[in-house]
Amino acid sequence: MKIDHQQAWELLCSMDRILLLTHRLPDGDALGSIFALYLVLKDLGKEVRCVTDKIPASLKAAAIPCDEPAFAPDFVVTVDVGDRKLLGEELDAQYGGRVDLCIDHHGTNSDFAKYTLVDPAAAAACEVLFDMLKGAGFAFTPAIAGELYVGIATDTGCFRYGNTTAKTMRAAADLMEYGVDTAYLNTEIFETKTREFTAFERMAMNALKTYFDGRVALMLITREMYERSGLDESDDKAINALPRQIEGVYVGITVKEKQDGQGFRVSMRSKEPVSAAEICASLGGGGHRLAAGCELTGTKEQAVETLLNAAKAVIDKVL
Repeated sequence: MKIDHQQAWELLCSMDRILLLTHRLPDGDALGSIFALYLVLKDLGKEVRCVTDKIPASLKAAAIPCDEPAFAPDFVVTVDVGDRKLLGEELDAQYGGRVDLCIDHHGTNSDFAKYTLVDPAAAAACEVLFDMLKGAGFAFTPAIAGELYVGIATDTGCFRYGNTTAKTMRAAADLMEYGVDTAYLNTEIFETKTREFTAFERMAMNALKTYFDGRVALMLITREMYERSGLDESDDKAINALPRQIEGVYVGITVKEKQDGQGFRVSMRSKEPVSAAEICASLGGGGHRLAAGCELTGTKEQAVETLLNAAKAVIDKVL
């Protein structure tokens, strides 16, 4: 059932024992939204616990201590999760069928929760939370504002992506008024690379190939690259944007071999008028128009062929 910001706020205020979840391999928006909501609910006197996958080194600046003991929740909330399967097998099995409230910004949200607050026009789940809290008259603290800023800044590529609206910029400006050290956060998140990522990036770029007169760039990431570089899988997000940055490329595809070797995670970025969401939806995935993803099985060769065929089918319609 779709609800609005006020209804979501009222639901949260009426509950006492709340469990917060987000998707596996969390990005800045996932962490910013779960930690911001955790701080808000603690401020309201709620018993609250948040569960996250490993936090990437590049996002340590957003991490807060929230090691609450486990309890039986009476209300389960997901943030930045468009489909329950994104929780990962363990959390999906335990909580996927009993999510009470989903707060999200993906237009492809599968309505898996009892109640869903989703705003596809928002640049990030953190922007949805900001709108909810501002509408409720909540008094922002610097810590809460900082978490929301992290989510908005990362999901907009530090306000460079097409999902950045005037409203998004106003939200970020409002958050700065609460004392957020944006220079520090921007430096830590966007301008600092670990040595492991630098080695990983070099190997990934060497593996990049272009197709269809340079309109598609595809990067195949193998398990060997993680092993040789020493990079943890949780800290590989920045690689996803690189293929699209090449001049003339309309679709940038990053294909990552899963840890168990059984299939591939695909991250796709596109430029107008090509929709990454349309390409990924044809393969059982989803996301935003210019940033989407899916998962594939089969051999490396089969995965690459499937992706190229799907991309070409959409490209041929619009270019």
